[in-house]
Amino acid sequence: MAASEFLVLNEAEIRECVRMDAESLAAVEAGFTAMARGLAEVPPPMGIAVPERGGEVHVKSAYIRGLRGFAVKIASGFWRNAERGLPASSGMMVLLDAETGFPLALLLDNGYLTDVRTALAGAIAANNLARKEVRAAGVVGAGVQARMQIEALQLVRRFERVLVWGRNAAKVQAYAAEMSAKLGVDVQAAASVAEVVGESDLVVTTTPAREPLVLATHLHAGLHITAMGSDGPGKQELDPQVLARADLLVCDRRAQCAQLGELQHALGAGELNAASPVTELGEITAGSKPGRTSNTQITVCDLTGVGVQDTAIATLAYDRAVARKLGQPFRSK
Repeated sequence: MAASEFLVLNEAEIRECVRMDAESLAAVEAGFTAMARGLAEVPPPMGIAVPERGGEVHVKSAYIRGLRGFAVKIASGFWRNAERGLPASSGMMVLLDAETGFPLALLLDNGYLTDVRTALAGAIAANNLARKEVRAAGVVGAGVQARMQIEALQLVRRFERVLVWGRNAAKVQAYAAEMSAKLGVDVQAAASVAEVVGESDLVVTTTPAREPLVLATHLHAGLHITAMGSDGPGKQELDPQVLARADLLVCDRRAQCAQLGELQHALGAGELNAASPVTELGEITAGSKPGRTSNTQITVCDLTGVGVQDTAIATLAYDRAVARKLGQPFRSK
């Protein structure tokens, strides 16, 4: 394409190109590995609060050496949209040419690619940190990520049962019915977070909570927890003692989690400090540090979402769209 021409892809076209499959999983994992090997430039994310509207906007990006382009992603969450009959989340990505800086593509995904790459990060964490045999998986929350995280988990683990808890009983019941049919496993509503954690080998927390839901008293040997709801100042799903009790604590990016993730609270409460051992997920996928090493370890992964995930998934979407001749060329001049 000429410098003044780029590809415009709508959500339907992007969904046709990118699904939660093995290739998408490998692309996101490669992004984490590149970051760990020093092959990525990852600026801190920018967060914009819109408190009067119950909204927030995140801007994330990363340049990964060797890829043709790099993404700048804008993702919004306006939690009162349900009152308007609108989705809570939206967003788009711009893929820029790594050689010239000109746009290669505008991906009007309405947040779909962010949802996919977030779910795949959870699967990557589970693949490296959960026990090989997972009989029961637990999920806290009943929204989009509660669905997609468990769906992505099936790429790396087989399980017979899912326990789900959420504050809205009607949504939890709807989740259980929908996901039982979709996953082909027994999905049951739990009476409490303690029940979810106590009866599960692996738990994913997916809420925008601002106070702990999972407590240290809920933990048991062999448990893995992926916490992905805390991605901004003040958000919190895990008690700080949960991180302190972990035999292996993993972050997608330590510096970012110290500002935005569960790690911010463990540091603030004095349960952990700057010298506490924290492994980055990419260090495990790169092979420089181990993941789970025994069936009795308690492992915790703090995911805040990193720009390498966005560049990886946007590049995959673009490459597949070009191969399938999808999208509309657009001239800026």
